[in-house]
Order: sequence, then structure tokens, then C-alpha cells
Amino acid sequence: MNVTKTIYVLAAMLGFTNITAHAQEFTPPGGKGRVIVAVSGSMGAKAYEGPARKLASFGYDVILLDGNNMVGDHGVGLKAAIDKAPQSPNALPGKVGVVGFSLGGGQVLGYAPQWSDQVAVVVVMYPLTSVYKDIPAVVGRIKVPVLMFAGEKDTLKNCCLIETARSIASAAAAVNAPFELVTYPNVGHDFVVEGMRYDAKAATDAWARTETMLKQHLADTP
Repeated sequence: MNVTKTIYVLAAMLGFTNITAHAQEFTPPGGKGRVIVAVSGSMGAKAYEGPARKLASFGYDVILLDGNNMVGDHGVGLKAAIDKAPQSPNALPGKVGVVGFSLGGGQVLGYAPQWSDQVAVVVVMYPLTSVYKDIPAVVGRIKVPVLMFAGEKDTLKNCCLIETARSIASAAAAVNAPFELVTYPNVGHDFVVEGMRYDAKAATDAWARTETMLKQHLADTP
């Protein structure tokens, strides 16, 4: 059974309590695992505890952060978490994986793929993309494999439109960036969060692909 606990102690260890005061750690069934830093959407970390537990069930030590706390910080909070989260006593050594959802997905996509010295793989689910006006610049920062999921009917606040997702994929393909886009017809936003927008078929497929991607890049990565 997964062990879940609020890691107020980790906040002091990381040295940025404004970001991690309410962070949560979800440990894997074996007690220890490679680290995944996960960033929630605008619904907050509480709404993403289920997805965090899912990631932990794959065998990872998951540090879940609230994406709302990182708005406008230009990646500072995310970088600090990636720097320090591996110091958790439940973490195995090695590069980390970074997973983001919606608002958090936009933050992860914009910054984490460039930190190849610390990050092995990035997964983003229906990420915020409306903020990216220079798509070639976003693609130019991709230095590690990125897997992105998007619903083809996602029109929530026009934050994460499929047309933008496809533009990013096209730009990545043009420069051979390690980027893969998986889309789901007739699927909207938040499709992996159980609730009114949950889509079981899309969620099952996305989690299976995520598990494979993480295993491929974290299993033996130094």
C-alpha cells in the first residue's frame, strides 16, 4: 500500500517554504524510488492527489507541488524542487522525472526540458499552452524526451487548445526535438482527474504510456 504524508519537514529542507509548505510526498510500494516532481493544475494539489498516487504506484517517490504557488516565478520554484527533492530519505539517486498537469503542465513544459543535467524525462498532460507566443523558443529548450497528452475537444478557457499542441509538435518535428504528442478525440480537459471531465478510456491509455515512458528513461538512468 502506498504511504502518503504531508511533508512539512521537506519544506525546511528545500529552503523555500512558500512553495513547499503544503507539498506532499507519495512513496512507492517498495518504500524507495527514483524521484518524480509533479506539479498540479489550477484546481490545486488536493485535486491531483489521485494522479500523484498513480505515479507512485509505478514505483516512484513523488513530490507533488501546487502549480498555483509557482505562477509568475519564471521556473524558480520548479528548479528549486528539482534541485532539492532528491534529498528526501525515500529517494533513490539519479536524475528526476517531471510531470505536470494543466497549469502545472505549462510550467513544466516551459522550463524542465532544458535542465538535462538533472531531468531525465518530462510528461505533461493537457498543459497550459496559451502563454507560449514563441513556439520555436519553447521547442528550442527541449533537451530531454517530452511526452505530451491533449484532448482534441479541450476548450476550457482556451488555455490548452489542440491547435497549439499540434503547432508545438510540428515545430519539434522540424528540428528533431525529442517530443511526442498523443491526442484523444472527443476528450476535454482534466481527463485523468476523477470527476465530471474524467474519461476512463483516455486516462487508461495515458497512464499506460506514461508508465512506459518513465520506465524507459528512469529505470537505469544515472
